[in-house]
Amino acid sequence: MPASAAQLPLGIGLKDTATFDNFFPAKNALVYETLRNGREQYVYIWGGTGTGKTHLLQAMCHAATSAGDYPLYLPLANLHELSPEILDGLEKQDLIVLDDIHFISSEPEWETRLFHLYNRAREAGTRLVVSSSMPPTGLHLGLPDLVSRLSWGPVFQLEALSDEEKCAALQFRAVRRGLELNDEVASYLLKRCPRDTESLFNLLDRLDQASLSAQRRLTIPFIRTLLD
Repeated sequence: MPASAAQLPLGIGLKDTATFDNFFPAKNALVYETLRNGREQYVYIWGGTGTGKTHLLQAMCHAATSAGDYPLYLPLANLHELSPEILDGLEKQDLIVLDDIHFISSEPEWETRLFHLYNRAREAGTRLVVSSSMPPTGLHLGLPDLVSRLSWGPVFQLEALSDEEKCAALQFRAVRRGLELNDEVASYLLKRCPRDTESLFNLLDRLDQASLSAQRRLTIPFIRTLLD
């Protein structure tokens, strides 16, 4: 394994469920296929909370590992727990995945090191994929040349799912777990619970465990007892 992986702090891992096969693309089919085929050296994806950015980035890492490559996933949400030097030497990986890079805004040392990482990755032929809550031009970076680097490859906006698509996504996830989740039950969950997809999928995890433990189907009366 490339030596740069040893620089990662403990506690950074991938969710087992964050795979391409477990992602419901809906209107985000183009970015889904682009990341899945892995042909682009650079990709920038952006979108709001719950649009699936982290899921897709981690799915890339799972796929790369299965293919025998060495990916590296680095979430930047807790930027101040990390040192900018962590970006040095990452081009030795086969795939670099940086989540939530908007947190480096107004951090000159981070911006400079990410700029140089892009240059080294280009020379090494290393794939570099990043996510953010906004497009490159909206990051308000102090280093203009970094904005141009972030746009070297395709830039995709992930769109949030509609209510109908959220119901379909819940049913899609349920089927993969061997659960039956009809339209009525899916609509009930959407009305009674937080509407962001992360909360809905976490709830589905809880319902799956409760259903298995009680040996009960996912009906509205059963779910009501769990939620109440």
